[in-house]
Amino acid sequence: MELKREKEFVSQYHYDARNFEWERDNGTPETKVDVNFQLLEQNKESNQTSIVVILSFMIVFDAFVISGTISQVNHVLGRIVNEPSEFNKDEVELLANPSLSMLNRLTYEVTEIALDLPGINLEF
Repeated sequence: MELKREKEFVSQYHYDARNFEWERDNGTPETKVDVNFQLLEQNKESNQTSIVVILSFMIVFDAFVISGTISQVNHVLGRIVNEPSEFNKDEVELLANPSLSMLNRLTYEVTEIALDLPGINLEF
């Protein structure tokens, strides 16, 4: 699959200390990482499909939670895509990798500063 990518866009990134008293009354947060696709345009003349990859995440650690949304526009060259279900597992990973890398980088840098320790690397 040939792609032309636009720059990743971090629309939200939160580092929040856990509030165990609040969690006792409202429930403990759960780790969840979702990758979704939104079709922007199908250009049949140029045989190209433009989609947005949307990474939404909440990752729970012992003392804090990170959450947010990172997106990226991708232009799939030489292919018209009608539904995201047409992507196989390898293609989904290829599309999601830049956003996951951005999430890992942000998490490493923020945790290094916030905890005054070596940063935390996420593994996907």
